[in-house]
Formats: sequence, structure tokens, C-alpha cells
Amino acid sequence: MTQAITRRLFGASLAAIAAATAPGVSMAALQGGGGKPLYKDPAQPVDARVKDLLSRMTVEEKAAQLIGIWLTKANIQTPEGDFSPETASKNFPNGLGQISRPTDRRGLKPATVVDAAAGAEDGTKGRNARETARYINAAQKWAREKTRLGIPLLMHDEALHGYVARDATSYPQSIALASSFDPELVERVFSMAAREMRARGSNMALAPVVDVARDPRWGRIEETYGEDPHVCAEIGLAAIRGFQGKTLPLAPDKVFVTLKHMTGHGQPENGTNVGPAQIAERTLRENFFPPFERAVTELPVRSVMPSYNEIDGVPSHASRWLLTDILRTEWGYQGSVQSDYFAIKELANRHKMTDSLADTAVMAMNAGVDVELPDGEAYALLPQLVKEGRVSMAQIDAAVARVLTMKFEGGFFENPYADE
Repeated sequence: MTQAITRRLFGASLAAIAAATAPGVSMAALQGGGGKPLYKDPAQPVDARVKDLLSRMTVEEKAAQLIGIWLTKANIQTPEGDFSPETASKNFPNGLGQISRPTDRRGLKPATVVDAAAGAEDGTKGRNARETARYINAAQKWAREKTRLGIPLLMHDEALHGYVARDATSYPQSIALASSFDPELVERVFSMAAREMRARGSNMALAPVVDVARDPRWGRIEETYGEDPHVCAEIGLAAIRGFQGKTLPLAPDKVFVTLKHMTGHGQPENGTNVGPAQIAERTLRENFFPPFERAVTELPVRSVMPSYNEIDGVPSHASRWLLTDILRTEWGYQGSVQSDYFAIKELANRHKMTDSLADTAVMAMNAGVDVELPDGEAYALLPQLVKEGRVSMAQIDAAVARVLTMKFEGGFFENPYADE
């Protein structure tokens, strides 16, 4: 089956999901083998499982799937940093979509963004392999057994040039890997990174970066595959094949990728990180779009991350033209769009586009951002925004369907655990 046909079928499935969540759908029609809920039957098609599960979810449970947790991990942990089912149930009675960087020890004390960027804020090292597996397993056990619907968690970590975790393998930086001009080697590198991640229970990588670097003053050049769109595309495709494989469902030694950062991040004014970019549409289409377009049309990418910067005055996280008209309508992308860390909140405090978290949530959702990372500060307000009519249930359902599709395609409803 070609990628084009796959995308059309996947899009039709998502459209059918919305219809199935309408009043009047018979629960008798939503049963799997042995009388268990259809969504718990692995023999059923993914789209049918998503459709069934969505029909059972409250708006609060749906919104919970669209947020992560990182700086506020104290809300799911003991004071010593172990996962606490009791604390998690108290603070997240409707479940949770994902845990951001389960390998680190965030939450041991109040943290700042600077602390977080620098590492564990109390000076301790991150969890080792066994500690990480135990933490993730405990969290997945809670999600599966202590929440009403038993929806497992996504567990994402950084992996630009190897799994960013204690005692994991660090390979040469991305720019160095691209300088090899050896896609086969790059695929092998990220195959090993994926194996290390799944061995500890992480199941999604915040990588690869396929944005094109055009200003050598920019401080994140090393994260990219260089200045050439063709090289960025070829090496990016190799990285995706290594992390995720060529097809879905996800193999037990693979992880989902998050394609980033869309786009123009590598040509900021004055070379400053997160600076605004003045880029004409022709230049975007010739230089910046090709690696992203090839990735989402040639391989089954399920997660794309917008960039922090603005393009011609419009922040990527607020750009419906970029995230919906180009990414979804023009290229046929059907996966999720997951925010960069704090980028939704930054629509208010950096870009000055809104005056409140509620307005920010509406703006990002309307642009096409499905998930807020690393914490759900704005998207925690989605249930109230639905009740107020500012965000439609159809928008929520479409976003949640994309997240649930990943979890079913990953096999996480059957086995989200790692060997300890």
C-alpha cells in the first residue's frame, strides 16, 4: 500500500471517528470479543478502537490526553521522586496523556525553566536504566489499572544524537552525523538509540531536527543536519527509519519520532535563538519546507513539533496557514502536532499575542496544535473552553484521536512496560 493511499485511509478513519461519537451510537455495536470493550480488543482495526474509546470519554478525559507533565512532577510523585499512584490519582483523576522526560528527577523541589534546562535542579543525576524502567512501569500500571478507561501513557525523551539519559550512548552531534553523508550509518545510530529508549520504557523521541540552518550565528546549529534541504531530508529520513522503522505498527524495539522544528528556526534575525524570521513564502517552499514534506509524505510520521519563532510576524504555534493549510491540507499529514516546551504559554508572555492562558489555548488549538508540552498549563482549561463554546468538541475529538492512534499503533494498550 502506498503512503498516499495510507494517508487517505487514515484521514477517512478520523472523519468516521467524529461520526461515531455522536449521540445514538449503540454500545452493543462497540463491543469486542468476549464482551470486553472493543477498544481493548487488539484484533480490531485501530480506527475502530479509537472510535470506540472516544465515544466513552468525557471532555475532561479527552483534555487530559492533550497534556504532559514535567516541572510539576511532584503532582505524581513521592517526595523522594518515586511514582505515586495515590498522588497521581488525586491530581489527575481523568488520566494523563504523557510524561515528559521520565528519565530525569524533575519535581523534587520547585523548579524554574533555567534549572530544568541545566539538569536536575537539586544536583542529583537522572535515573539509571533500572530506576527509569521501574518509574515508567509504575506510571503505566497506574494509567492502565487506576484510571477509568485504562489509557496508557506516552513517555517522551530527548534523543538528538543518542538517548539523553544516564549511562546511555552519546553519539556525535547531529551536524557531525550529517557530515558523514551516510544515511545507512545514521539509520543504524538511531536504531540503537531507539533500542536503548524502549529498554527503559520510553516510547517517543523528540527528534529528529530537520529544520534547515541558514545563519551560522544561530546557537543551535549543532542540532541540525546543516544548511542544505536535500541533505537535511535524506539524513532526516534515515533518522526516522532508525527510530521508528518504515511502517507501523511500532516494533518492540522502536519509538515514535517527533519531527521538529517547523520551521524557519535556523534563520533568525541577528542570529539569536527564538528570534523572529523574515522569510518569503518562496524561500520557505524552496529551502525550509522540503525536509518536512518529504518526511510526512514518505514515512508514517505521527508527531510534528512547531518552532518557537515567528515567521513574518506570526508565531509558528499560532499559524493555521503553517500547521493546517500546509501541513495537513496540502501535504496530507494526519498525525499529531505537539507543542515545543512552553511555546503555547509563550504566545502570551513572549510573542504578546494574547493576554490570558485561556486565549492562548484557543489560539493554539485553532492553529492546529493538538498537545501542550511539557506541562498542560493552557490546555488544562480546554474543558471549560468547550463549555463556553470557544473550542468545539470536534476540535478536541480530532486532536485526541491522533494521540490515541499513536498509543494503539504503538501497542501500548497491550504492553507499555519495560523489563526491569
